[in-house]
Amino acid sequence: MADRIFILSPAHCGGERAQLLYNDAAQFPLARRLRKKQGAPLGEVFAFLSGLYFRGKLAYAQAFAAPPPGVPGIVVITTNEGLRAPTFPLTIARLRRYARGDIDLRDPRYRRPLERDAKLLAAAAGPDCEVVLLGSVATGKYVDLLLKVFGPALRFPADFAGRGD
Repeated sequence: MADRIFILSPAHCGGERAQLLYNDAAQFPLARRLRKKQGAPLGEVFAFLSGLYFRGKLAYAQAFAAPPPGVPGIVVITTNEGLRAPTFPLTIARLRRYARGDIDLRDPRYRRPLERDAKLLAAAAGPDCEVVLLGSVATGKYVDLLLKVFGPALRFPADFAGRGD
């Protein structure tokens, strides 16, 4: 089996579901955990924010990731911190910072961390590892930069083309 890692596009951090998390009076478990110092896993938070779409991407990646030794099988794009593992601890303050960020390659606060982390990931994974983007390929907001870094190793499953974000 070929080595394969996944890059997932992020959930929208400013929508209606996010407002539930930002409400200081919210008492459901995820909202309470986000307000604690240790936070909650980014993957769990993004699954809550976007519902089935992110949850589906994460489940797909978990089923088919086959990373080389020492390389994460799944990373998630953020608006201002580059790539993060789905297990990365997310606090409410960090989620608010994500919500203020724009996914726009002209914005260095998005582009620079993503480019830095993509290059590190490419070096760690090696040239023979498939890198699968699960996210919108209809615009260049992810693809343009990732293609420059990963070249022909970057793949796009047909099942995800044109869906979601």
